[in-house]
Amino acid sequence: MGGEKINLDNGNDTTEKLNQEPEEDHIIIDKVLFHLGHMGLYQKLLFIGMFPFGCYMTFVYLVQIFITVTPNNHWCRIPELANLSMELRRNLSAPITASGDFDRCMTFDANWTQVLQTLQPPPPDSPLVPCRNGWEFELSDIPYHTVSTEREWVCDRASYVPLAQSLYFVGSVVGGLLFGWMADRFGRVPALVGSNLIGGIGGVATIFTTGLADFIFCRFLVGMAYDNCFMIMYILVLEYVDPEDRTMVASLSLALFYGTSVTLLPWIAYFIADWRILLWVTSLPLFLVLVAPWLIPESTRWLVSRGKVNDAIKVLRRFERVNNVKIPNELMAEFIITSNNKRLEERQSFLNVFKSGPLRLATVCLLVAYTGCNMVFDGLVRLSGSFGLDFFLTFSLNSGTEIPALILLVFILDRWGRRNLTCGSLMMSGLFLVIAMFVQKGIGQAALVIFSRFFINMAITTVTQWNTEIFPTPFRASGSAVLHLCAFFATMLTPFIVYSERVWGLLPLLIFAAIVVVTAGVSLSLPETKGLQLPQSVADGEKIIVEHSLCGKPEDGEEGPYQTDVTKRHLNDNV
Repeated sequence: MGGEKINLDNGNDTTEKLNQEPEEDHIIIDKVLFHLGHMGLYQKLLFIGMFPFGCYMTFVYLVQIFITVTPNNHWCRIPELANLSMELRRNLSAPITASGDFDRCMTFDANWTQVLQTLQPPPPDSPLVPCRNGWEFELSDIPYHTVSTEREWVCDRASYVPLAQSLYFVGSVVGGLLFGWMADRFGRVPALVGSNLIGGIGGVATIFTTGLADFIFCRFLVGMAYDNCFMIMYILVLEYVDPEDRTMVASLSLALFYGTSVTLLPWIAYFIADWRILLWVTSLPLFLVLVAPWLIPESTRWLVSRGKVNDAIKVLRRFERVNNVKIPNELMAEFIITSNNKRLEERQSFLNVFKSGPLRLATVCLLVAYTGCNMVFDGLVRLSGSFGLDFFLTFSLNSGTEIPALILLVFILDRWGRRNLTCGSLMMSGLFLVIAMFVQKGIGQAALVIFSRFFINMAITTVTQWNTEIFPTPFRASGSAVLHLCAFFATMLTPFIVYSERVWGLLPLLIFAAIVVVTAGVSLSLPETKGLQLPQSVADGEKIIVEHSLCGKPEDGEEGPYQTDVTKRHLNDNV
């Protein structure tokens, strides 16, 4: 065993146990991890190690909003009026619309030399023409120039911003496939390094873009990092945590690390007030991931599932040293024998999940639930500038709901369960969205949407943890990646859903409310996983789904095809 020596001279009981048929792999692994401590020093260090990756997810996901946001007030530039004050230039050149606002995309077809002499705007019935000399921007609500203002992506080019954001999610689809496959094929740590590196490269390259095509390409690269730059670390840490600590680690990591960074990001952008410097500040830290292979252990569950038993033992020994604990020699010997005798789905791809009826149905339901939560989650962020209030404050308050929502989850998720929490949170989120449709734009409507965001935060965090508890170890990362990439496909639509407010102001709220209701209904089909060990094999996953779904539990006394060998041996022993 590569120099690993286990003392087997512990009496006849040990020898007899090792000569018996080994227990199920997932039971042995859970026993081994139990002896490493519930939340030992190493687990606590790994939890703290999630902090930079939570910030990185914020950077790759939301920075694009702050580098492309467009000020509310802009109008056609008239060179002849350049020496006048900004307010006078606007009053002379921008026609008044039927709603009483200044027209942002049209100006008068007038003799501007004559207007300059009289300092009176052209007659209201003068013919109008599109902006011929570009636009002027009032930097009061957005106090710095962005990509949109420098490249004048407004009016007939306003669709460039949602187009770039949608193609960012195309990158997320490609990255989800690539790094999810890499995480299950080559390990969690290599995939973590790769996803963060590509995000850093894309972020730095964005600074040097000059047009639409190169900007889209660079944001595509950044999109490849989302959200594997955090989720792979999230999965890895949860694989070392006991069920009773799993909710605390999952929810607090998102609340403290992602929630705090996303709440502070608007003010970082506000005080930097330069989109290029903002990209430097948020892209360069991603390169620190290069030290991860020396600091972050590979997943023992993954190593066993790939037959890398010697590597798994090295990781376990490191945990023993850091946590100052000892795995019993008898248990370690059984772990080695069991792991060497069976390679769990070692060469199977994620498509093998669909050969299992229960896992296939659960995967489809998870896909719908995760996609729906992500669309509403992303859409409500993008609506921050739609309420006529301060953009940075509204964004910060909207995002700040993550912290109390996820801290609350720590206390109630393992009491109420994944299914009840997801469905209930979604229904409350939908209720606030419907009420917001009957409230005038302003503080009241913004507050209702913020409450809706509070509950959607709870729902999406629950579903994120839920999928790690349903997918077996060999498919956990790739399964999570497939769910995310399908969600990213749908999330490509959210910039255009938000853009649809130009057709009808309440249309985005109506669409998001409908998505929430459908998602809540589908979530009821998923199995309850609170307090259960993570499934190590397909059989384990099937057992959880069949026995813990609302309609899937076998009849009393029926053995069913999903009982483990341990259960069968126990029954035979009793007979």
